[in-house]
Amino acid sequence: MSATSRRLGTTVFAVGAGLVLTAPLASAAPPPAEPSAEGLVPVPVPEVEGPLPGAAPGDPAADSIEDTYPFFATDADLDRYDYVEEEFFISGTAHQYADGAVASEHPYETRVVVRRPERRWDSNGTALIEWQNVTAGHDLDALWSPSADHIMREGYTWVGVSAQNVGVSHLTEWSPARYGDLDVTDGGTVEDDQLSYDVFAQAAQELRSSDSALAGGIDLDQFLAIGASQSSNRMTIYYEEILPYVEPVFDGYGFMVGSAPVNDRPEPAFQVLSETDINLPFFVLPEETDTLRRWEVAGASHAGAGGREAREAVVARDLGEETAADCARPPFSRVPMHHVLNSAYDHLSAWAAGGTAPPAADPIVRNAEGGAARDEDGHALGGIRLSQVEVPIALNTGVNTGATQESAFFCTLYGSHEPYAEAELDELYRSHGSYVRQVARTERQNVRDGYITLADSLHNRVEAARSDVGR
Repeated sequence: MSATSRRLGTTVFAVGAGLVLTAPLASAAPPPAEPSAEGLVPVPVPEVEGPLPGAAPGDPAADSIEDTYPFFATDADLDRYDYVEEEFFISGTAHQYADGAVASEHPYETRVVVRRPERRWDSNGTALIEWQNVTAGHDLDALWSPSADHIMREGYTWVGVSAQNVGVSHLTEWSPARYGDLDVTDGGTVEDDQLSYDVFAQAAQELRSSDSALAGGIDLDQFLAIGASQSSNRMTIYYEEILPYVEPVFDGYGFMVGSAPVNDRPEPAFQVLSETDINLPFFVLPEETDTLRRWEVAGASHAGAGGREAREAVVARDLGEETAADCARPPFSRVPMHHVLNSAYDHLSAWAAGGTAPPAADPIVRNAEGGAARDEDGHALGGIRLSQVEVPIALNTGVNTGATQESAFFCTLYGSHEPYAEAELDELYRSHGSYVRQVARTERQNVRDGYITLADSLHNRVEAARSDVGR
């Protein structure tokens, strides 16, 4: 029994033979796993512990785990959709790879957060398994927060996996009583998150098992890997350098606002980029293939207002108030990038189930320097054009700079939002009705093209109707 199970006294779900850790994390590594008959390294099913006690609001510094709560526990309205949130620990043995072979094996223990329908008949059977983003120095469920309503409305099971040391180390400091035994470095002997690929895959493998503890009785038959920004980059490495040598556990991949793989595999891959991302030199932009589709969203930023506002209360609760963004231009594009991501999840699910590829989309037009070409008003040309760009009441872009050297990096990701003055709006729209009709026309076209869901489109139309534009 693991240290956490002794501490908690909760049930341990041991799924799969021979996977229970009986030695401390810094013990000598066991011999490498034998490849399957096809020559692929098998992905074992990890041991699962939980669901863990404790719910927000609690005290991360409490000595008893029952008085703590999951880091970044969602504040989305789960009851509205009859959803539940549960946290688990998973543990097992993860590999380091070298030249396509298993170089060594190492024990690990980490956490997994699951948000799923409470009743099995409300599930659509698909798990969206998100690689938690750690760019900010802690776990960030970057894709859940702005898309929570869509994910729950459609019946997805969302699973957040803490695969990297930065996130896990922060957890152990944030609440030692809850997370103090977690480790994805084998006691500091494994560097550069080399175990993260297996940790992520093993979480999916547990969900695939017939008696999955993580699934909570939900019947899942499709497993999609999704990741944003640096998590997308990690998934690209997994897809290109690890996946050719291991048994596949994911049915499709969503590479969101980050790199995507250049090699071709049977599993479909969907890359969705903001206007910001086409300018970032460290993001790979491969050519489309039969199994890779790419969308680019004009006016959207890598980290826009939608995600920041969706996480604002949770960040304040768990980390303290965020500091104001000190950028050269007003930050945070208001183009709802998550609306396009919502549609992308649905398309990827249908595609991975054997359906047709997502609809094609024009790329953002590039200028001579490789950035976004712009019209006379500053809007990017080409790309998917949501009504906030096609029928603008502000200039939204994917570019910005820092007012200081310290703010430069994050301001680059925020994009910009500069509302039009009343005189500019009066010149663009002769009446409120004219503005609303133009928004509705653009929304109808984007729904027909498959770039936005009907529910999100209706939200945009209602927002336009309630505005004072043209009154």
